[in-house]
Amino acid sequence: VLAGAREIAEAKKQAARLEKKTVKFLRDLIRLPSPSTKEARVVKHIKKEMEAAGYDEVFVDKVGNVIGRIGSGRVRILYDSHLDTVDVGTREAWTFDPFVGKVEEGAVWGRGASDNKAGMACMVMAGRLIKQMLLERDFTLYVMGSVQEEDCDGLAMEHALEQSIPHPEYVVLGECTNLAVYRGHRGRMEIRVFSRGVSCHASAPERGDNAVTRMARLVKEIDELNARLKNDPFLGKGTVAVTQIGCRSGSFNTVPDECSVILDRRLTAGETRESALAELRALPSFDPQKMAIEVLPYRAVSHTGLAVEQEKYFPTWTVPETSPLVQAGKQAGLWTLGQEPLVDKWTFSTNGVSSMGRHNIPTIGFGPSEERFAHSVQDQVSLEHLRHCVMFYALFPHALLSCLEK
Repeated sequence: VLAGAREIAEAKKQAARLEKKTVKFLRDLIRLPSPSTKEARVVKHIKKEMEAAGYDEVFVDKVGNVIGRIGSGRVRILYDSHLDTVDVGTREAWTFDPFVGKVEEGAVWGRGASDNKAGMACMVMAGRLIKQMLLERDFTLYVMGSVQEEDCDGLAMEHALEQSIPHPEYVVLGECTNLAVYRGHRGRMEIRVFSRGVSCHASAPERGDNAVTRMARLVKEIDELNARLKNDPFLGKGTVAVTQIGCRSGSFNTVPDECSVILDRRLTAGETRESALAELRALPSFDPQKMAIEVLPYRAVSHTGLAVEQEKYFPTWTVPETSPLVQAGKQAGLWTLGQEPLVDKWTFSTNGVSSMGRHNIPTIGFGPSEERFAHSVQDQVSLEHLRHCVMFYALFPHALLSCLEK
């Protein structure tokens, strides 16, 4: 374990010296567009950087995650940042090229700067710092750049935990936390509700059974359901929102015989897949004879050619603030920032739905940038955050060893 202030000061100095290299590496990642299932080029670049930094082992697994290992000690730690990004949307809405990685106003700007390429850049550079400062101790550190998180949270993490990384005991996510330690978030589901009707000529609608009209009554009740959903003092309230609606009709003058809506359901503590579906089925306008509910499936082919599939249910999860992992995050934050970081939670969802939500592996987050910049045309990360995160990730294993010894 680190002996004291001298080593911490040296780590801070070395992290600052790595700033130019960190910024260049992040800009290189931003310049390589990587929507879900199209991450091959960015994976190749990260693998090359890990090898140059002296990682003990670097490989790409079957689903396409790039994974680097440092050390072979007793305590097994996994760092994860996802490499895929959402699309840029309307290019005219951007005041700069989202794939240049411009450096301006003390920040790096571009698609993925906040979510989540900055976290990846800092984690990879932290591995370089560990090697430079000979900080290996009794731990094995895996640094993973995961794929397809934007399309399906936890899918690539699930693959890594089951097939690629032998039994990690602790997980640190690089999703943006504004330099706070995050210890959980609400779960979520993507749900489709389907309504069947009977088509007829629209000049005589009484001859048919309008599937849209039937669904409209249910949509109103779904919206009203929000007032009755559970609330948790830490995670906040469960929510449900209609995010898409569609119907099938032979023409504009034909009563539609099919209608479907897509729901985004956020699950707070105590809410589950089964309870959320039961609430929908209990609504007054839900007719089991003419309506059906399903959790949407995710099916895709990864950039390596592997066919993947998963139900789009992502469990709620939290880690107690008293856990050694959270305490280690606070200790590493104190070493890095000079004060204990805030302990909080994400509003959005992360790969923690797999590591903690499904596998019960203690998981926290500490990352550069802020949630408000994610998926926005102001996508950015401050240079100060990059420096702090490189230092945090380099020192965190020592903080964890110290907390485990207490």
